[in-house]
Amino acid sequence: MNDPLVDVGVEVFHANESHTLYAEEICETIFVAAQQRGTGIARRTPEYIIGKMMEGKAIIALTQDGRLAGFCYVETWEHGRYVANSGLIVKPEFRKQNLARRIKKAAFDLSRERYPSAKLFGITTSAAVMKINSELGYRPVHFSELTSDEAFWSGCQSCPNYDILQRTNRAMCLCTGMLADSASQTNSSSEDA
Repeated sequence: MNDPLVDVGVEVFHANESHTLYAEEICETIFVAAQQRGTGIARRTPEYIIGKMMEGKAIIALTQDGRLAGFCYVETWEHGRYVANSGLIVKPEFRKQNLARRIKKAAFDLSRERYPSAKLFGITTSAAVMKINSELGYRPVHFSELTSDEAFWSGCQSCPNYDILQRTNRAMCLCTGMLADSASQTNSSSEDA
């Protein structure tokens, strides 16, 4: 089966210092997508995105001629006990080509490699992201199973639905919480089967 992205020449990379020139465009693309969907994605600065690239905690998708196609970064919480793949974005002209799946898989693999003992989690309103997450081994969970790190939850303040999260004492919102067990938990479960 041919990957349609090969035909359009989009490659997925571990972002590094050479990709920092895309930071501003990434921030703007994330912001515009959040506005269009009416959802909140924590607003990040170009400096923050550059930091993720410099730390080796980001995935970027570029066309052969150097245009940004997509992005995602890795964030840790509670001293590495929890890891989130955040800021997943695909530019509109590259959607519906499985690029989000490729980026998310690369971010998932990077997270597993760097933080094998961590639980991977995310919150999303996107049915497409929920499907990709399920394919990667995430399952829907109650928010109480996610990180309790206040810095993570403060990122929700830019969401128009933040009042729901506050009213329910962070028990629920319009987002779905999803969690993937750590690599070590996954391996021991498969060995027990």
